[in-house]
Amino acid sequence: MVRVGVIGATGYAGAELVRILSGHPKAKITLITSRQYAGMRFDEIYPSMRGLIDLTCEELATEHMFKRADIFFLSLPHKIPMEIAPVLINKGKKVIDLSADFRFRDPAAYETHYQKHTAKDLLEKAVYGLCEVYHESIKKADLVGNPGCYPTSALLPLMPLLKAGLIDRHNIIVDSKSGVSGAGRSLSLSSHFCEVNESFKAYKVASHRHNPEIEEILSYETGKKIKITFVPHLVPMTRGMLTTIYASPEKKVTPGDIGGCLSSFYSGRPFVRICDGNSLPDTMHVKGTNYCDIGFRMDKRTKRLILISAIDNLVKGASGQAVQNMNIMMGFDETAGLAQVPYPL
Repeated sequence: MVRVGVIGATGYAGAELVRILSGHPKAKITLITSRQYAGMRFDEIYPSMRGLIDLTCEELATEHMFKRADIFFLSLPHKIPMEIAPVLINKGKKVIDLSADFRFRDPAAYETHYQKHTAKDLLEKAVYGLCEVYHESIKKADLVGNPGCYPTSALLPLMPLLKAGLIDRHNIIVDSKSGVSGAGRSLSLSSHFCEVNESFKAYKVASHRHNPEIEEILSYETGKKIKITFVPHLVPMTRGMLTTIYASPEKKVTPGDIGGCLSSFYSGRPFVRICDGNSLPDTMHVKGTNYCDIGFRMDKRTKRLILISAIDNLVKGASGQAVQNMNIMMGFDETAGLAQVPYPL
């Protein structure tokens, strides 16, 4: 049984970690922290966990807490994990960071879009935690940078096709829609009910921080500089993410080539489901699960490939993928604690 610490347990991603880990057959939560709710029981903050989690949230004190867990999830705002991770790594602990602090290989790219990085030496050691792509590296990792939700929904459909040379890398458009939980639990005018209800809007157009994350990974994997147009949208639902990607197939590429490439690339990967020709991804079909559903259509009239993916932004887009990373790092069954059956409705 592995002992787990969740640092920052009361935000939406942290709470989702607690929910998933509470049902994990080989993990025991031994520590949860919260700056805002220190001293309160977790089930007071999230009554749905009454009778399941009786832990009390504590103040963060890295130097004194490292002995109480074997692996730590850092569900914290950017910049804070880069201060905590080095301490835990030096104590021989494994760390999965849900912020962007250890997602970038290039510190200059991180600093351009976030802030100064104070643990650059760990960037070379960190593994990007896209489980279906970096499985073997994750196995040996002590530090994993858990991918963002938008990048997960874009990279999983795009990467196999770009690596196989089936689509043109020069004119890719990624159009994504996210539920409001993606904005986090902190109070913000833009996520108030009256601002979101009956509203559907684009935001941070051509300036979202996940854009360079997507581009860095695609460029690294293909060995070619790739730039995309990325437009995120906020939709009035709690959770879920649908990404529609527009790309140009290379000459003579057929629907069979696209479907065959995706199916082959994700063969044996339990959490990627390729939709058959009669269906397309729907956020309802992945709600509360760690699945990423991928489908596509070839528009013969415009010679466009339309790729569609659906994930739960809090699960496969955050905490579920983090637990999947833990399973791989610890040598557990990759699906342990993540075998939730999707809701029919």
